[in-house]
This record gives sequence, C-alpha cells and structure tokens, in this order.
Amino acid sequence: MAVSRRAFLEGGIAAFTWSFAAPGFLSDLARAQGASTRSLVVLYLGGGNDSLSMLVPYTDPAYYSRRPTIAVPASTVLQIGSDRAGRSLGLHPRLTGLKGHFDTGRVAIVQRTGYPESSRSHFLGTDIWSTAAPGAPAGPGWLGRYLDALPAPADPLVGWSTSRETPRTLMGDVVGVPAIPSVEGYTFATPSTGADAAAARQAAQRIFSHVPVNRPHLAFVNGTAQAALATLSRVASVAGDRPSLTYPTTGLGQALRAVAGAIATGVGTKVFWVATGGYDTHAAQNPNGANGAYMGLMATLDDGLTAFVSDLANRGLLDQTLVVQFSEFGRRIAENGSQGTDHGAASTMLLVGGRVRGGLYGTAARLDAAPDNPGLENNGGDLRFETDFRSVYATVIERWLGADSVRLLGGDFRAPGLDVL
Repeated sequence: MAVSRRAFLEGGIAAFTWSFAAPGFLSDLARAQGASTRSLVVLYLGGGNDSLSMLVPYTDPAYYSRRPTIAVPASTVLQIGSDRAGRSLGLHPRLTGLKGHFDTGRVAIVQRTGYPESSRSHFLGTDIWSTAAPGAPAGPGWLGRYLDALPAPADPLVGWSTSRETPRTLMGDVVGVPAIPSVEGYTFATPSTGADAAAARQAAQRIFSHVPVNRPHLAFVNGTAQAALATLSRVASVAGDRPSLTYPTTGLGQALRAVAGAIATGVGTKVFWVATGGYDTHAAQNPNGANGAYMGLMATLDDGLTAFVSDLANRGLLDQTLVVQFSEFGRRIAENGSQGTDHGAASTMLLVGGRVRGGLYGTAARLDAAPDNPGLENNGGDLRFETDFRSVYATVIERWLGADSVRLLGGDFRAPGLDVL
C-alpha cells in the first residue's frame, strides 16, 4: 500500500517533521537508475527586483526624467549591446563579473517577464511564480510537480533547499525536499557526544530499519526516517569538497558554494533552491553610491554568482548546470518620494550556464508615460510584461529537465522564439 505525503498528514501524524522520501534502502537504487547529471539551480531575489536598475535603458531620456535621483548614469553602465527593437542596454556597473560571463555567451537575459494583471503583492506574487498558476495559485509548486512525476522511488536528495524552509516551488504531493541551509549542521541530532553519539545513531538506524508491511503508516514513518539517515553521509561529503576559488562569505556566496560542492561530489540532486533577499527597495534605493542599498544587492549577487559560474567552469561542470533567476515582480518606473521604487509589474529573468544561448531576449519598452505607449500599463506607471514567465519555465522543463511542460504547467506555454537553451 502506497502512502503519499498527503495521506500521511491526513492520517494524523503531522508532528513528524522530517522530509518525506522513499525508504533509504531504495535510495541507492533510485540513483543507480539514473538520474541525470544535469542540475537546475533556482535563484530567487526576494522582495521584487528593480529590473530597470539591473538592466538599464541608458539611451531612453524618460528613464532619467522619471528617476531624477536614482537613475544609473549612462557613463557608468556596462554596455551589452541592443535588443531586437534596437534599444541599447547596459548592466548595473557592479555586475562586472556577470558582464564577463555575458560576453562569453553564458548568460541570457529575458526582459519584461511576468503575467497579466500582476498582483504587486509579495505573498500572492510569490505564490503565482511558485505554482505557475496566476489564476489559482494553490497546490504544489511547479518543480514539486516535476519531482512528483519522476519514477519512484525518488532519491531523498533529489531536491535541496539551501534556505531554512522548503519553498513552495519545490513542494509536491509525494516527494519531499529537505531544507539544508548548512552542510555542517546537517547531522544526526543527539545530546550525546563521541562514542555515545555513534551508538545513538546506530540504534536509530536499527529501529527505523523495521518496515512492517501490515502497518503502512508506521512503515512510512520508519522508511522516511531511514531515508533521512541515509542522506547524512552524502551531505557530509559535500563539506569535504574544495572549490577551485574562494567564495564570498555572504549567505548567497556560501549557499552557492554548497550547491557547487553537491554538484562536484555527485550527490544526485536535480533541483536546488537558493534565495537572497533585500530587494524590496521602497526607500533610499541608491543604486549608485558605494554603500548604497541597491549597489550592495548587486555586489552580493555578482560576487556570489560569478564565483559559482567560474568555479563550475574551472571544474568542467558548467555544461551540466543551469541557473534560473526570478523575482516576484518588478518595480514601478518612476521613483517615489523616498528615493526608492514601489511594487510594479514585469521584471527580468536571467538564465546562466554552459549550455545557455546567451544574449538579450525580448524588448525594452519606451518609458515615456504616454497613454498609447504599448509597453506600459497602470496608467504608464509599470512595465507591461512581454514574455509570460511560464514560457521560460516551459523551456526549462522541456529542454533541460526533459519533461512534458504542457502537463506540468497545465497548458501550452512553449514559445519557439525563446531559444535560450
């Protein structure tokens, strides 16, 4: 009798807090069955990223007239060419590392990604991007549905959240994803030390090795605990990995170092989750000052992501790795009275990896607030989306994960022109 995560919870044993997974004795079999060596890293910029400070339309006079104090000067942007509409664009001046990877064709920038009638709410917006269901953002996440569809039994480390909680994006009905914010901290918890701690772990392994076929709920608990114990040594092996360069000591930098270590040591994870916050820049956004808030965000992003990409490239692992970055919405075009920006609509997504077809995708909108400007909405206050974010998801699902995007997304969002992979 199969016991799903939902059935288990409905059975009244909700106090059990370990992740849900297949029994440990089946985990090695799952890995041996093969799992693809490709890894997907989802990078979330929490708070609503201001895409107009990240990707600057430095030749549009409306950009400067509508942002009199926080616009990024044209003289400082890192020019990366023009999009298909002929509009010149440049990266924020602190994204020097990312610029270098863009120049080598490893970075694709998809402009004006979003969906109709953006919620402009952090919670609802995050739910929408997590479930890929703007009309009804409930139920499992889009990658949780992908993991549920993998052949059973699923490897207990098939997904990995580097945050303290498993995000909704990775939540499914059957397969559970562990939250492992610290490789060193992912150990068997016991008040004992030394030989007593080892004895306690062995005792737990013996207890959970009993999987009674006539008591399915107890079998599920024991099997799940057994699987969790089986992951300890694999995660511990990541701590022993030595990167090819020094990662920044930021939370993002250390999370990406752990991901690189997991990829290098081959623990079998298909999907990683990495998040960094602070993008809700309502006041004192200051993208230009050395100690400015947005300058700091770009520094953290650039240093961490550049180290990650360079490390994987040095070790010959970049071709099997894809990073997909998103944020729950973009920000308004005009600055507010606090020299910041408020919640807006369309934003920018990045795809980074050795097999990415780099370049600029989509078009930048004119930023003049004319009523007939087709690139804007909300009385000219916000960027109107041009590429449905589910089209990017569909490309990732089909061309990277090798799954059926129509089934996983509940519709056909494939866009042939979005040739980023």
